[in-house]
Parts: sequence; C-alpha cells; structure tokens
Amino acid sequence: MHIPTLRRALASTVLLAAVTATAIAPPGAHAAGPATDTRVDVDVRAGLATVGNAALGVNHAIWDAQLGTSAVAELLQDAGVRMLRYPGGSYADIYHWRDHTAPGGYVAPGTDFDTFMAAAQRTGAEPMIIANYGTGTAEEAADWVRYANVTKNYDATYWTIGNENYGNGHYGSAWEADEHADKSPEEYAATVVAYSRAMKAVDPTIKVGAVLTMPGNWPDGIVGAGDQGTWNQEVLTRAGAAIDFVDVHWYPGGTTPAETLTTPAHIRDAVHLLRQQIDRYAGGDAGRIGISMTETNVEIGRNTQPGALFLADVYSGLLAQGVFTVHWWNVHNGIGDVTTVAGHPDYDDYGLLSSGNCTADNSVCQPPLNTPFAPYHALSLIGDLARTGDRFVGAGTDNELVSAHAVRRANGDVAVLLINKDPDAAHTVALNYQGFTPAAAAPAVATFTNGADGVTTTTGGTAAAQTLAPYSLTLVTLHPARAETAGPKAPAQPTATVTDRTATMSWPAAGSGLKYEVYRQNGGTAELLGETTGTSLTARNLEPGRRYTVNVLARDAAGRVSPPSPPLTFTTGTPADAACTVTFRDTNDWGNGFVGSIDITNNTAAAVAGWTLAFTWPTGWQSVSSGWNATWAQSGRTVRVTGDAGLAAGASTSVGFVGSYSGPNVLPRAFTLNGTVCTTK
Repeated sequence: MHIPTLRRALASTVLLAAVTATAIAPPGAHAAGPATDTRVDVDVRAGLATVGNAALGVNHAIWDAQLGTSAVAELLQDAGVRMLRYPGGSYADIYHWRDHTAPGGYVAPGTDFDTFMAAAQRTGAEPMIIANYGTGTAEEAADWVRYANVTKNYDATYWTIGNENYGNGHYGSAWEADEHADKSPEEYAATVVAYSRAMKAVDPTIKVGAVLTMPGNWPDGIVGAGDQGTWNQEVLTRAGAAIDFVDVHWYPGGTTPAETLTTPAHIRDAVHLLRQQIDRYAGGDAGRIGISMTETNVEIGRNTQPGALFLADVYSGLLAQGVFTVHWWNVHNGIGDVTTVAGHPDYDDYGLLSSGNCTADNSVCQPPLNTPFAPYHALSLIGDLARTGDRFVGAGTDNELVSAHAVRRANGDVAVLLINKDPDAAHTVALNYQGFTPAAAAPAVATFTNGADGVTTTTGGTAAAQTLAPYSLTLVTLHPARAETAGPKAPAQPTATVTDRTATMSWPAAGSGLKYEVYRQNGGTAELLGETTGTSLTARNLEPGRRYTVNVLARDAAGRVSPPSPPLTFTTGTPADAACTVTFRDTNDWGNGFVGSIDITNNTAAAVAGWTLAFTWPTGWQSVSSGWNATWAQSGRTVRVTGDAGLAAGASTSVGFVGSYSGPNVLPRAFTLNGTVCTTK
C-alpha cells in the first residue's frame, strides 16, 4: 500500500469511523469483556512534557544519493518527521560545506546543502545542522550560517558543534576526526564558545548546541588525564553560557532483542541525571538549555520488529521527559550481515528505508529501494501519537513485557500507545483512567504487528480492554465521554523548598476563586498530596533522599479542572543534625563500574557497640561487586554494611566498595545507621 495513503486513511479512521455503543465502566473499574492479564493505568492529572514542533527527527547523510528525492521526502513527511539532521554523524567532522567535500569519506551526488534544504522544505521539517568541529573552523561555521540564513533565507535555527567529539581519542577510543592538538573537553568547550560567538554574530536568533554524552553511556563518569571533571562537567562549566541546547546519542546495546527492549526503562533516570548536570554546571539560567537526542538505534533487529518496538518506546519515553527532538540513525545506510530476527529477514541496516542493495556475493538482496523497514512503521505510529501541542501524561503497567505511553490532546482526546514486547504471547490489557472518562464507543485502533507490511486501522476492542498481538504496537485513540467546556488555565510550574521530610510547593495564582490540587506522579496513577485555596502547600512525611515529581491543577467553583502544571521534580534531603553523618564519594569511575568510598561519623556522645549501615540503590541495574573494611551484603536493591568493631563517640570510620551498573548510575542519597537516618554529604 502506498504509505501516504495509509497515513491519510488512519486520520480518516480517527475522525470518521462509525462507532458502536459499548458500556464503559467508571474509572478504576472494568467493563465486561475478555479476560485480562495486564493492567494499564493512564492519569491525565500527571502531566509530563508537551510535544514541540520538531519532535520526530531522522538523520540525512551525504553518502545517501536519495537524500534529495521527492519519494523520500514524501515518505518522511507521511511518517510525521519534523526535523532532519545533516550532513550525517561523524562525516560532519570532515565535511566542508563550501565545496561539498569530505576528505577521507564518500560524498554521493545530489547531497549538497541546498539540495538538503529543498528536501527538508518538501518534508516540512526543520534542519539540524552539524558544524564541522574536527577539521573545520569557527569562520567556516559562521559563513555557513550567513549563507543559510542571510543569503538564502533558510531560517535554519539549530546548529550543533561537532558530533561525538568525546570519541577523538582523549579517553582511549578514537573514531571521530579531530585535528586539534588538545583533545580535552576543556579545548572542545573553549572552541564551542568561539564558534557560538562567531555564528551568533551573523544571526543572533540561531540556537547552538554542544555535544555531551548520555548518562550511563561511555564515557559518562570518566575523568580523563589532566581534566578537572567528566566530559559533561567540563563542557557545561566552560561553555554553558554560550549554548542553547545539548546534544546526546544513545546506543544502549544488548546481546539479544529481549535485553535491548529492557533498556528504555533507563530513560527517565538518564534524562534526570543529564538535566541535573546541566542545572549544576551550566550557570544560573541553565533551565533555558534544551536536550536533543540526535542518534539512536539497536544492535539486533534493526530492520525487524525489535527495532520497531525499541523506536516506539524510546521516542515516546524521551519526548515525555522533555527531550525536544529524537532522531533515528538513519534514513538509508545499506546491507550488512543478513540474519533472521523474530522470524523475518534482518539486513543489519541502520536505515529506516531499504537501500535496495545486495550482499557482496549477491546471494541476498534487500527489498526494492525505499521499501520501509519495520522501524519506519513504528515512527509513523509515533507521528500519530505525538503531534505538536499534545501533552504526554502518566501511564504505567504491571507487566514488564508491556509498555504504555499516553498523550492528552487539546481537543480532550486521549491517545494510548501499547507496546507488547513478548515475542510469543498475546496480552489482553485492562485500561484504567484517572481524570478522564472515555466515550461509550469503540475506540479507533491502529496496529503494527510482527512481519506486517504496514499499519492497520480499525475500531476494535473497548476503551476498557485491548488485546495486543505478540511483538506488536497498538495505538488507541479515545474521545471523552462528554464535551468539556473551558475551565481554568493550567497553573505555572511550581517551585519547592525542601527538607528531609517536607516539601513546600508554591506557584503563581492561575485566576481568582480557585482551589488547587497537588498530585504526586506514580506511573499511571497520581497521588493527591493535598488541596488548598492558597498558592502554596506543604507535603509532609516524605521519605529522605527520594525523588518526587508533582503537578498542580486548578479547580473552579463549577468543578471544572485545569490541565496540569508543568511537572516539578525535586529530591528530599537528609537531616541536618542527625546522630550520624555519611560522606559518600565516587572516587574512580570507568563507565560501567566505580569505586565508592563511605565515611561514617558517630555524632553522639555515646559509643556505638556495633553498627550496620544500610542504603538502597535507586535502580535495579546497580550492585555491589565487592567491599572492604566491613561485611557487605546485598538483597534486592538494599545494601547492608556491618562493621567489624564499635564506633566511639565522635569517631569516624571508612569503608569502600566496587560498584557496577548497566544503566544510569544514580547514586544513593540516604543512609541509615542502625535504623537512624544520617546526614548525607
């Protein structure tokens, strides 16, 4: 089927499909229907990020002769692509735009900058342009801005300085071209400042991005020889005032599809850590700095259903956490090692679309040129889920093989994306809604199943239950039970003053005569922390050292409820004057493990005859490999450290361990000594 026709058919199905009446249970209950084995909760009171106008992106590369064709532009437009990155990964650091050359690399005909811009305009996508850091100059980059935005009036807003420049050999691995004698993050940061000044002198409206590494991915956590901090710390500290966004890539790896499909669970913590680094190191107005994810892909199943499931989960997860654009690597790439994955040929091709080529011995050939691979169809579904202006809301499941993402549209509709990562079994989900009552009609359903040639649309199941085929993507679009009249506007993002056990949240008034409700996010359900007619509320009995995310909603006298405020995330502290003090340090990190040092001080006037220190890892992918100066034991995520001797009044002792991690290394923030919460430094 012609893909643009398919997408238009999907839109028509959502708008025009005849629906049949179905009894819908009230929120929290289930309508009669098939037996369910998975619970999915959707809570529109738990507001996440709003989808921007450049959310869905892909990479265009100068070795791809199809870059400027109408056929490709039409396919990308139909999938909802709104940003295109050029000139292509590591080629960016050898590419010279003036003469359209990349010494040492192949440049296909019909891939120059003007051709790329014409293709972007046909697609309806903004450009994301990579200025050559490795073998270029600030003058060359400034001239490119001048040509693009002054001479040609392309209005190209987003410009990144280089690509994966931490791969220049400074940390031992060298794949990225870099002719600078000094390959440190300090030098990169200084050069970013110079580029930014030169480029913004030409056009002060552009946004300049710097290359960082994704938390939990190499070389995150590593301090190179002669450096004062990690790559991210050095770049943000020295160049934070000169940039408008940071650019990261994420290839989480995995030796099996099942292992790869667990990695989207890392996203929330990874983005939190990255945002924390930006706020800590980039200066007082660091909140203006955005995050782009301009490369991601999988190692196994790139062209088959595992790649499609991964793409859908990752795009949704990143956009929900406020990443303003997410890009697949890439549009076309070419055939690699051909295998069978999930029962279908996989060509080991990073592209969304077939290059139509064959193996060296011509024993295996790809489908015809531009045939969409499975991840393309997943991208098309994300284009229908996450439209500009939609707001991601809380969604959660009780089945690790089923993921859920949801958005609330401006017209009141709710769209829910359900991802069944089980290759063998169907799962029937019970859908539960908080803050939303669906219409009593069969919802519009779009599905992409393993091995399918495209997305199918129907009106199937109910708002309360959907059956998910093995290895499938299902997008359910629901209308509200009744038309909603305009209520209060959403409150602005709150701020918080935090102690170890309390958080006082404050926000500007959203109008007069309103009552405010403060909700704590908890996956697909939100917990009401309290109500007030004022503009602040104190939540008590919080857990020390724990991260919380909250929204504020306004309710008027007629009972109409506003959309949620932008989310606020904060972490509670520890007591300032506890009976014990713990100083925790990551003293040496190598990217998937580290040496941890813990100093324990008895702040009381009495000796402690025997002691046990306890803490809980924030994630399930962290553990203690070995420890010293005490007896170490880990059960689940809880670690207990038992001393071999007492601790005298006012005395301190030190213990240490080797920790390992396979995702973002979120360090523990709270420790107890014999059950008493300590002051943590």
